[in-house]
Amino acid sequence: MNPPAVRLLVCDDHAVVRAGLLALLGSAPGIEVAGEAGSGEEAVALATKLAPDVVLMDLQLGAGMDGAEATRLITAAPDAPRVLVLTTYDTDADITRAVEAGATGYLLKAERPEELFAAVHAAARGRPTLSPPVADRVMARMRSPRPSLTTRERDILAQLTQGLGNREIARALFISEATVKTHLRRIYDKLGVETRAGAVAVAKEQRLLA
Repeated sequence: MNPPAVRLLVCDDHAVVRAGLLALLGSAPGIEVAGEAGSGEEAVALATKLAPDVVLMDLQLGAGMDGAEATRLITAAPDAPRVLVLTTYDTDADITRAVEAGATGYLLKAERPEELFAAVHAAARGRPTLSPPVADRVMARMRSPRPSLTTRERDILAQLTQGLGNREIARALFISEATVKTHLRRIYDKLGVETRAGAVAVAKEQRLLA
């Protein structure tokens, strides 16, 4: 007797992309598309309502809740489904946020359909799957030494983790906003990120402020 089909919820904010995924996955052996969502909020609600085995989650979902936050909420629920990220983004910060949120796998949209099908089945069994470029980045990060930050850079990074803006950081540390911006650029360069959220994610991942 064949095992039951993997029930899948697809979340992507682009209607054309979502339609393509639904058509592709709907024809895959052993996969049953249980529903679709166009936003993070909708994905969280449908994950509870439909109880799929796997949620296929994009990371960038336009305005509102992003894929990482939706993943965190979905995987925190009792008897939670597995979340398999499918995205075009492979930065260290994106990967870190998704994994910390509870994603079982991380695939890029450039993967072949067969790889996507296999990853869905693997996720349903709780087995992690990473696209080769993502796996390479993870391994490189594990092998690389921790970034060397100055005391002032650590001070500013600590303020970032509290959600403070440049003006608030300047006031808290008794420095100018221009100085804060200069240090932020150096922090971004050292951590290999481009945004405040990325810096905070890497800081937590590597325990730079522990």
